[in-house]
Amino acid sequence: MATVGIRGASYCLNHTPELAFHYGNTPSTERHSKPDSEFLANLPKFVQSYDEAVRYAPNLVYIGALGVESLPNKTAPMYKNLEEKGSRSGVYGEIMPEDEFIALMDICDVFDLVWLEESFSVAVKPKMEAHPLLGESQIKRLEAGHALADIEKEVAEHNALPLYFNNVVVACVRKGHDIDENLSAHVLMENLASKVGGVLALMHLIKNSGVEAKDIEYVIECSEEAIGDMNQRGGGNMAKAIAEIADCVNASGCDVRGFCAGPVSAILNAAGLVCSGIHKNVAVVAGGAIPKLYMNAREHVKKAMPALENCMGNFGVLLMPDDGSMPIIRLDAVGKHSVGVGAAPQAITSALVLEPLEKIGLGLKDVDKYAAELHTPEITVPAGAGNVPEANFKMIAALGVMKGQVERADMNQFVKERGMEGYAPTQGHIPSGVPFIGHAIDAINRGEMHRAMIIGKGSLFLGRLTNLADGASFIIEKAGAKASAGASISKNEVKEIILDVLSEITESLDAEAKKD
Repeated sequence: MATVGIRGASYCLNHTPELAFHYGNTPSTERHSKPDSEFLANLPKFVQSYDEAVRYAPNLVYIGALGVESLPNKTAPMYKNLEEKGSRSGVYGEIMPEDEFIALMDICDVFDLVWLEESFSVAVKPKMEAHPLLGESQIKRLEAGHALADIEKEVAEHNALPLYFNNVVVACVRKGHDIDENLSAHVLMENLASKVGGVLALMHLIKNSGVEAKDIEYVIECSEEAIGDMNQRGGGNMAKAIAEIADCVNASGCDVRGFCAGPVSAILNAAGLVCSGIHKNVAVVAGGAIPKLYMNAREHVKKAMPALENCMGNFGVLLMPDDGSMPIIRLDAVGKHSVGVGAAPQAITSALVLEPLEKIGLGLKDVDKYAAELHTPEITVPAGAGNVPEANFKMIAALGVMKGQVERADMNQFVKERGMEGYAPTQGHIPSGVPFIGHAIDAINRGEMHRAMIIGKGSLFLGRLTNLADGASFIIEKAGAKASAGASISKNEVKEIILDVLSEITESLDAEAKKD
């Protein structure tokens, strides 16, 4: 059985409500089409503050400050019933405030695209110096700043985009080319923001995994941004740009894209590199997406609730050869959505969940937890999109009923026991299964869980090239786990089983002989 170890995971949030207000797609398009709209006038009244963001239970679960199992016991709506004590940090990462995020954008900028206002730079520098993960190589990249008048001139005369903090212009992002729209200030701002999230996630991943930056051999980046110019839109390489800032001097890398299914596909690509021996330590990282901030804010404002999509989500996962001490990814039971499968939910679920399990002789109940599309329901339900993770788990349970593996009367119990509450930001690629990897490996290491399945699904019609759906899945389990009855096993495993049985028979006969 081919396996790859999972050494660690990281999850970070960047609280960026002002980036959301000015450059999230929903308010941004509204500003162009209906600049005097009631929605835009009311949106600032429903901003979730940083203090509220670090007390919001789904955010705390995402960074590992709370366990997934705590969510069902929380009083709804959780945005009204905040935790008494907030936390910037969790076992997987942090919730970074917007001023530090803007400063980190400058640190990650290598083409003088970001200009900080000088007084803002002075004010934020001590915060960056105090950050436990930022060293001399990063801090020295923070610029002294520019006069506000120079920034305002760049915005007024050269199409730079202003960046705000506390409703004041504190920086700008400049364009990278006079006529290339792929290097416009707006595109570069989105790309830089995603890069920042990837850098933060990678640095936390290195710390969490107990390795050094120089030990990372390869980085795969799987956000939803396209990096390139007019001659090569989407050419990349975001991965190496991230590795450079994180001091991963021995790393190479590449980008993997697949809409919401991208992260699972990226992890499987990384697992292949490790299993083949091409690279030992492979990090998979992704930053968030500015366009999806405040994506459902219009409906939230209508219902007089906080506009909750104010955080960019980021993650990292480190894979290395299985040494028997880490949870593993099984590569003999990978789910995939083939071209011929179609887009029916039942067919997708069968391809991604049932078929890989059947391949190794397992049933639906052999998986302790399923993780698919873990969007926070308090974001999606008011917007009319329903409880997305619950819908996925119900589909798996229904498939179990059809296959005789779950009793119809037990469907709700199956969902309760093997599903989970959603807690991830609606950043497209971020919720699709990967937020649970950190919680899963910790639960497995504590002996509280044996096996989990991570499921990524994507909608390819967004690119206007195909109406196909997409998806991939993999199983995480305890190292050294024995295959279930009926599983396909190797000849060596068969020999081991036979020898074990013969040994038990011999011991039994010896014991009986001694009695006689």
